[in-house]
Amino acid sequence: MGCRPLNTGSEHAIRLDLHNHTRGSWDCLSDPEALLQRALDRGVHRIAITDHNRLGVALAMHEKYPDRVIPGEEIKTREGIDLIGLYIRTEIPKGTGAEEACRRIRADGGLVYLPHPFAPGKGGGGRFAEELAPSVDILEVFNARLHPGRWNGPAEELARCHGKLRGAGSDAHTLREVGGAWVEVPAHENRPDALLRALARGQVHGRTAPVWIHLASTWAKVRKTLPGSA
Repeated sequence: MGCRPLNTGSEHAIRLDLHNHTRGSWDCLSDPEALLQRALDRGVHRIAITDHNRLGVALAMHEKYPDRVIPGEEIKTREGIDLIGLYIRTEIPKGTGAEEACRRIRADGGLVYLPHPFAPGKGGGGRFAEELAPSVDILEVFNARLHPGRWNGPAEELARCHGKLRGAGSDAHTLREVGGAWVEVPAHENRPDALLRALARGQVHGRTAPVWIHLASTWAKVRKTLPGSA
């Protein structure tokens, strides 16, 4: 893999995709090495791996590619919404309350990232957005998997009202999706404090993935129930 270290001491811009899944997620089959390579091929310099309720793949990839991978976990909270911890080292159990998850992420030295806060179902349709906004570090204002994409608009407004940093992610569950959304930021060390400073100068970009891409997640769920699946 062409994973040369980033030149983090310069002022050139890099692209971050802050929300991606691998086969560590129950609804994804993507090989993590292939995911990172696809991101690099598409001009994304660093990705966050945020598998559902699992941290193992993200930690292993971060150890192998410390400049290129942000370790994370997308936690399904007791309220039924998703919350992401970036740069955490300890897996947070599914079903943890949202505010408690925020506290655990911070205690672990991580950053609280709120994905797709206005999405029906996984985002609670915005019911918890105002309540959680003060407790998060980064609000996802563009998620490439939201259909219709209008659910991204309220997240942008929420970030503005609360003065929160803006994030973006492809929410990739297939290789073809990675790099569908990104934040362009100054080059920086792969650390929580450096990311926060960089996002303060970031520019969000993205395009909505085709609706049919959700069929890939459905197939992944089915495939993992078949005989012979790992």
